[in-house]
Amino acid sequence: MSSPIGGKMPPANMDDFLKGLWRENPVFVQLLGMCPVLAVTNTVINSLAMGIATTFVLVMSSSLVSIFRKLIPRQVRIPTYIVIIATFVTVVEYVIQAISLELYDNLGAFIALIVVNCLILGRAEAFASKNTLRNTLLDTFGMGAGFTFALLCLGAVRELLGMGSLFGVDLFGPHFQPWAIMILPPGGFLVLGAWLLLFAWMKERKEKQAAAATEEA
Repeated sequence: MSSPIGGKMPPANMDDFLKGLWRENPVFVQLLGMCPVLAVTNTVINSLAMGIATTFVLVMSSSLVSIFRKLIPRQVRIPTYIVIIATFVTVVEYVIQAISLELYDNLGAFIALIVVNCLILGRAEAFASKNTLRNTLLDTFGMGAGFTFALLCLGAVRELLGMGSLFGVDLFGPHFQPWAIMILPPGGFLVLGAWLLLFAWMKERKEKQAAAATEEA
């Protein structure tokens, strides 16, 4: 199979998976899907549920786009992708509603908003429509895992500081004074900013170490 610039597509490998998990993390690096990241990460359970739901839609929709990429007319590719994505979002919405009405109420409208998550449409357009199913599966599982990992990072900190618990289990006892701001929208911005600062520091440190190693060589 040829790439859009005329060369051969690189073979699929674990780097296609790992890049989404860490190096090109959808949240901490690409800053995609900020709406659910800030809105539903007040608890770990909500974060995990949204991460799994988004990963399912991402993997299934991108897989269909990859399989039928040669049959989808270029002129209507974006509407076609949206219809495919919306179909799987509807499936997810009904499944969550059947499993837990409480969880469904907690996630609210943000389940339906998965349809317009730029991560999902972006991977369909930029990757799945140009790559084989195997490459697409590795890429989307990696991006989904990276997105879920980011949500869990935020959810764990916000629930721990805002409620003194993890997965609903009290950790600090009755004398703990929760930081109520952490489970409110401003808390999402504060925790996200802290994680972005940490990732930026780690990236800068790695670059300095690489530069020092190059100079020594």
